[in-house]
Amino acid sequence: MASVSINYVQKHYGTYHALKGVSTQMADGEFVVLVGPSGCGKSTLLRMIAGLEGISEGSIEIGSRVVNDLRPRDRDVALVFQNYALYPHMTVEQNMSYALRLMKTPKKVIEEKVANAARILNITDLLKRYPRQLSGGQRQRVAMGRAIVRDPQVFLFDEPLSNLDTQLRVQMRTEIKQLHQRLKTTIVYVTHDQIEAMTMADRIVVMRDGVIEQVGSPLDLYDRPRNVFVAGFIGSPSMNFIPGKVQDGRFVANGATHLPLPAGADGDAATYGIRPEHLKLDDAGFPAEVVVIEPMGSSTQIIAKVADTLITAISSERLALQPGSTVRLKPYVPAVNLFDRSGLRISE
Repeated sequence: MASVSINYVQKHYGTYHALKGVSTQMADGEFVVLVGPSGCGKSTLLRMIAGLEGISEGSIEIGSRVVNDLRPRDRDVALVFQNYALYPHMTVEQNMSYALRLMKTPKKVIEEKVANAARILNITDLLKRYPRQLSGGQRQRVAMGRAIVRDPQVFLFDEPLSNLDTQLRVQMRTEIKQLHQRLKTTIVYVTHDQIEAMTMADRIVVMRDGVIEQVGSPLDLYDRPRNVFVAGFIGSPSMNFIPGKVQDGRFVANGATHLPLPAGADGDAATYGIRPEHLKLDDAGFPAEVVVIEPMGSSTQIIAKVADTLITAISSERLALQPGSTVRLKPYVPAVNLFDRSGLRISE
């Protein structure tokens, strides 16, 4: 196991500046998720850790070694790809043992490591099959097993669940988390799916346009987002944002609708942020016009309009509301986030 240090790393592709001075630390044994929209630089950063992309400026350390000039095979990392990258003419056992055979590892050691990895991933009965005989989830387990047998200092996952259906993704999320708890090896995991990030990570690194917007635990980012971008990206459905201003101790949206504020709210607030689950149906709340009702089974999502802004509220009740009707929504004031005109969150 080893820590990973990213020190003011930059990446240029000609005139395109892909990474702009990225710095972050990943502790030994930590599960860190790099998350952000497409093109934010998260996969580029992962490939730089792996040695598949060169570093324009800055340095990357794995353990106590600066690895800028080391070949991928010398970095002691294992990369699990989105497309599995299994050899179709090899059995599962041969795929898993391929790297060890290249390193001239003794046959007995290879057999022990493959058997142990297969046992961990529950694929012992698949060892003699070929990739074409496996489901998507089984192929992903084989790809993970191929990484495990190498016993690397760091596991690197590049959107490994993107090709799986929804139910299988949920199952594989659990399995990868259990794998980390069992092996306690440092994991750097890339995804654009913020639900994966929230459910799996010890810490999340949120990226946008080649820079890090915020680093923190899942609940830190959820409850105390640094800015509007993080607040909107983390959470599903995302946080509601209502523009307006503070006036006479209340937040006034569009000059009419009054929303309650936390004590001591800053007068520079220009955006009112509240998550859907923190809006409750209550006769003492503010009025909102129902636009769409989305039954979810265990809950109901209400899409409503407030001061020309669409917002979402979640209710545990099964509601018989019609589009065009009016509901009253009461915010849970301690959960309100206020943002200034630049989009930065105003601290309490």
